[in-house]
Amino acid sequence: MISAKEILLKYWGFSTFRKPQEEIINSVLNKKDIITLLPTGGGKSICFQVPALVQEGTCLVISPLIALMQDQVENLKKLNIKATLIPSNKKQEEIITLFDNIKFGNYKFLYISPERLQSNFIQQKIKQLNINLIAIDEAHCISEWGHDFRPSYRNIKILRSLKPEVNFIALTATANKKVLEDIANNLELSNPIICKKSFFRKNLAYQIFTVEDKLLRLQQIFTKTKSPAIVYVNSRKKTEEISNYLNANHFKSSFYHGGLSPIEKQRSFTNWMIEETPIIVATNAFGMGIDKPNVGLVIHYNLPSSIENYIQETGRAGRNGKKSFAVLLQNENDVFLFKEQIKKSLPNIPEIKEIHKKLYQHFHIANGEILEESFNFNLLDFSKKYNFSTFKVDATLKILANNGVFEISNNYNQKSSLQFIANHKSVLNYIHKNDSLKKFVNTILRTYGGLFEQETKINEFIIAKKSGITSKQVVHNLKQLEKANLVEYKPVNSDAEITFLVPREDDRTINRFLKEIKQFISQKNKKASDFITFIKNNKVCRSIQLLEYFDEHSNIKCGICDVCLSEKRKTKKDLSQEILDLLKNDKKMTSQEISYFLNTDEQGILIHLRQLLSEDKLQINNQNKFLLNK
Repeated sequence: MISAKEILLKYWGFSTFRKPQEEIINSVLNKKDIITLLPTGGGKSICFQVPALVQEGTCLVISPLIALMQDQVENLKKLNIKATLIPSNKKQEEIITLFDNIKFGNYKFLYISPERLQSNFIQQKIKQLNINLIAIDEAHCISEWGHDFRPSYRNIKILRSLKPEVNFIALTATANKKVLEDIANNLELSNPIICKKSFFRKNLAYQIFTVEDKLLRLQQIFTKTKSPAIVYVNSRKKTEEISNYLNANHFKSSFYHGGLSPIEKQRSFTNWMIEETPIIVATNAFGMGIDKPNVGLVIHYNLPSSIENYIQETGRAGRNGKKSFAVLLQNENDVFLFKEQIKKSLPNIPEIKEIHKKLYQHFHIANGEILEESFNFNLLDFSKKYNFSTFKVDATLKILANNGVFEISNNYNQKSSLQFIANHKSVLNYIHKNDSLKKFVNTILRTYGGLFEQETKINEFIIAKKSGITSKQVVHNLKQLEKANLVEYKPVNSDAEITFLVPREDDRTINRFLKEIKQFISQKNKKASDFITFIKNNKVCRSIQLLEYFDEHSNIKCGICDVCLSEKRKTKKDLSQEILDLLKNDKKMTSQEISYFLNTDEQGILIHLRQLLSEDKLQINNQNKFLLNK
């Protein structure tokens, strides 16, 4: 039998494993259940891919994202390793053929989403395969204590009864002790080995700055730092706006978000990878499966939602071992908006009870009644009908599904697409003759850019809101434009399918799960609170704070974070002298520029500047720039 090291050399070209990969792989080959906690960029995939190739049979990989699955399948194919996934919208006959190919074609990897795993048909097909290992990627999704809880992950344990002789490997980059325990219990792992690698990154400088003018700070950073970078923002609109701003200031950048077409995403990604545009401005849709070793800088322009998200996103910097920077820009307004967003998106118990009751009313289900049929459910229409926040409805659905009140397929996040196939003149002529559609067409063109150039993701609900009409009327109008050969419209049924599992009992149902629901809300609030505490704590080394959060206890300071540098500065020479040295040779700088180049807080700099002005050592010009007084 070929050894693990021979597999590593043959397919990946490495002669040795990174720590603790070899230990993990040996445990897998000895048929042990194992939970692997490796930080982002720690080489998790190798830990299940190598042992799967050593053994006869197919490795079943449970993964949360289609894009992530496709990326891994393509990477394996490039190595001449046979891998596949179960695509969406495949007919039963096509899936039967696919499983026959896996069974008789010596396929080594089958990737599947946890949702597809719920199908009895898929389960029976898996039962017929020679499975040598079951790998659960992003395993923190199992735990409601994790940062990215996904109810469907809690049903993966069905594989225990389907393949009782096969061992499991659960992999994650972000989990504390509570989450690791939850993973082990839910997957019914047999005396699992827990293999953890320290979260300490000696080459990554965590730096948190209080900044009012963030755009100016971006300019300063990219003037000084030329390595490939990711700028994370919290909205699709901001990705485009900030990328355009950087390009206007001669910094080459592209943008990336979930609403782009596959071609646009690929173009942005490729341009960034080959460093045609070394800066990419993105939402957190960008990053899963990204492996670019020389990223020297990850900037959070807005606050991420938790320490787990922060660690995962900053972990994309410095994978080549060279000094890199994780920069977070924040101010009091950011913290206020962050807290407000938590309030808006997290329902309280009375709101959960009300949304739950209205769900039964919405489908005309009487008290005590349970129906075996499934219902089509549209999140946006339901929220609008009862004047609920879509964020709170979404959170309530997850809570109720997790507690077994109903099952729901989460396909309401899919988007329709639209492209104008006629030229501008033809469109103008048409709306001139059809005045009733003039406002409607103009609303669409104002809302979405590039509709004449490419297929664009659209949201019928948003168009309806802006046009002052119903979603049904939007669909009708678009189909009318399509009939006139002006557009190509690909509608997506945004309805989820909901199946009620318990009789309607309104508050009594919720009261049965009150403890679990309160726990869920409490941990969401705690994660938000923990993150605010982290960014506000400028007394303790950032690395020590992060390690403590993940149950690693250390008193060794990193020496390169903003807190450590601030401490060094206090024991170093006086800041006033540093300012004078910086402004030598007729240099002129604003207080923001001085604080940036001296890597210290602007408020502290202003105290020294005022003192130097009073001592006539500095003067200030009409552009509010400081210079030496000669």
